[in-house]
Amino acid sequence: MDKSSALEYINQMFPSEASLTGVEPLMQKIHNEIRRVDAEILVAVRQQSNSGTKAKEDLAAATRAVEELMYKIREIKTKAEQSETMVQEICRDIKKLDFAKKHITTTITALHRLTMLVSAVEQLQVMASKRQYKEAAAQLEAVNQLCSHFEAYRDIPKITELREKFKNIKQILKSHVFSDFSSLGTGKETEETNLLQQLSDACLVVDALEPSVREELVNNFCSRELTSYEQIFEGAELAKLDKTERRYAWIKRRIRTNEEIWKIFPPSWHVPYRLCIQFCKKTRKQLEEILNNLKEKPDVGTLLLALQRTLEFEDELAEKFGGGTQGKETRNDIEEIGRGESTGQNVSDIRKKYEKKLAAYQGNDAEEKDANKELSAPGAGFNFRGIISSCFERHLTVYIELEEKTLMENLEKLVQEETWDIEEGNQNNVLSSSMQLFLIIKRSLKRCTALTKNQTLLNLFRVFQRILKAYATKLFARLPKGGTGIVAAATGMDGQIKTSDRDERVICYIVNSAEYCHTTSGELAESVSKIIDSHLAQMVDMSEVQDEFSAVITKSLVTLVHGLETKFDAEMAAMTRVPWSTLENVGDQSEYVNGINMILTTSIPVLGRLLSPVYFQFFLDKLASSLGPRFYANIFKCKQISETGAQQMLLDTQAVKTILLEIPSLGRQTSGAASYSKFVSREMSKAEALLKVILSPIDSVADTYRALLPEGTPMEFQRILELKGLKKADQQTILDDFNKHGPGITQPSITQSVVTTVQSSPAAAVASVIPSSTSLGLITSREDVLARAAALGRGAATTGFKRFLALTEAAKDRKDGPFRKLFNA
Repeated sequence: MDKSSALEYINQMFPSEASLTGVEPLMQKIHNEIRRVDAEILVAVRQQSNSGTKAKEDLAAATRAVEELMYKIREIKTKAEQSETMVQEICRDIKKLDFAKKHITTTITALHRLTMLVSAVEQLQVMASKRQYKEAAAQLEAVNQLCSHFEAYRDIPKITELREKFKNIKQILKSHVFSDFSSLGTGKETEETNLLQQLSDACLVVDALEPSVREELVNNFCSRELTSYEQIFEGAELAKLDKTERRYAWIKRRIRTNEEIWKIFPPSWHVPYRLCIQFCKKTRKQLEEILNNLKEKPDVGTLLLALQRTLEFEDELAEKFGGGTQGKETRNDIEEIGRGESTGQNVSDIRKKYEKKLAAYQGNDAEEKDANKELSAPGAGFNFRGIISSCFERHLTVYIELEEKTLMENLEKLVQEETWDIEEGNQNNVLSSSMQLFLIIKRSLKRCTALTKNQTLLNLFRVFQRILKAYATKLFARLPKGGTGIVAAATGMDGQIKTSDRDERVICYIVNSAEYCHTTSGELAESVSKIIDSHLAQMVDMSEVQDEFSAVITKSLVTLVHGLETKFDAEMAAMTRVPWSTLENVGDQSEYVNGINMILTTSIPVLGRLLSPVYFQFFLDKLASSLGPRFYANIFKCKQISETGAQQMLLDTQAVKTILLEIPSLGRQTSGAASYSKFVSREMSKAEALLKVILSPIDSVADTYRALLPEGTPMEFQRILELKGLKKADQQTILDDFNKHGPGITQPSITQSVVTTVQSSPAAAVASVIPSSTSLGLITSREDVLARAAALGRGAATTGFKRFLALTEAAKDRKDGPFRKLFNA
């Protein structure tokens, strides 16, 4: 404690004079505590002194122990070195004896083997001279094994002499075997009963010799067998294309006749397999010469018959020596064409099937590529398919020309016999000519794939492309055309397309048929790309043909829209003939609106039933984008429009808009109704905005026009002034003011309020287009509207507006009628 703390402690212990009586006891207590602490310190010092002495003694003991351990380690190391030296001295003599024993053993073994080799070579020489092939084959194996032990001693003269002697003996055996095999097939095998057995034993000798000997023997045998074939079929009588089948009959007969005799060859030699390979190569060479020496184009029938027999022969060889199911898989692929969604579940199976398909024949150089594989097992490397038939490839142009001519004639016949109508109850609504055309193409494809899957198939595929493009042209030509010539120009019908109800159905059938052809042509290309040789698959493409049918679909739908537009001509003309300037009151929707409704209710259900949802939606979009702007432009074709006329026309516009919005439900296709409704509302809102501008007061017409039609032009604005009935002098002042401020002045408050009112109620929409001359604000009460109309000095307008309000109020209480549709939002 510091001094101040000690004082505080004392004052705390003795706060008063009376408490000083406890000083003596406290002092005694403190002295006792001091004596106790001193005693503890003394004990601790003594213990520490004793501990230091013991630590020194322990450290000295540990040091002595380490020194003793080091001494023992050095002693052990010394004894180990002495032991190693002793062991080396003991084993030195033993190692010499071991090496000596090993060398003596090797020498004895080598001398023993040398004795055996000398004896075996002498025995083999005797067997070779006596043509004891069976014993010689076994002896050859033994000599070969003995010779392998003397590879390291080949420089020793005696070994060299023995190896040379063995080589000469093998040469003698080879010459004897070849000499004996030369008599095979000459008839001696029937005279000498043991000849076949002797030749069978000779095969054992050949197997014991080098592999090149077997190769040479088999080649000589095959060449000798085919010598008569070359002599027979190189003659003038049989060296013809129509005699091709007799070639294959000859080799089949030869194999069948000699089957028993050829059993002398070991199965591992594959003699019939090798013979067929050489036969195919020679046959191909001869057929190429025959085809190249033709002075004129070959007869298609003869050419195809020869090719068909060749393919059948190749298939037989492939099945006999290892073949597959290539033809069956090809047929399955062709059957998939035109089946549409019904085959979707098998797509993965077909893909897996063709992932395992064998590699296709790669052209005329395949025989060189396979030359090194001919000795392998049948089917392992050599591909018989195409080895002969590929020589026909360059000469099949006459076949392709015939196919194209036949397909074109069938196409013309199908189009001529087409009724352009579908039987009632048919689900696909596709023209019969479309389906029949693809059936004919499938038959043609089957015929070609049975003959070749190389360049000729690609050429036929290009013929299919031309045929399908021609069919697309036929469909295009069947579409109704617009009027042309002097008469059409004089009557104002130039370029207009008139369509009857039957024409509309035909157009729908053409759309469906073009869609069917578009899809099926893609399936055709996919099937051909799987069938054709892999190096040509990337050239199989139907995109151009599909583009042709897409163009037909687009043109058909546009023609359909133009046909309906032509039907609307009379109604649009009737709209311009209505005396809008002299209407006294607002009544029910006009007759031209009923005419538009009649046209649509007649055509749309049929179109919705025949067209797919995608194309029906496309048709609706085109129709709305055509009818909306046309209705807008037709307003400008009218003569002067009074305020009552504008109110009636606004009512008609709402009715037309309602009719257009109901088209998806008429066609029973509502999948894209939401986007279509937005599109119609956007297009028809322009006509509504124009009529609201016409209804606006003279002093605010420019501001209203800029607010509702910001993209308008001065010429259009001038035409609006003419529709309002202004004189030229009055128009000029407003036009000058309009041009000074420029078009497109934004008025958010007016636009937003008007649009909101249009969406809420048609009656309020009519009221909203009569703005105040000062603020252009929204008039919300009927009294304000009537007061404003009276202030404008148009008594007829006031009467007409009263009539309009009465009709709208009555319509709210009715459950049906044309006005009720306006309040069903």
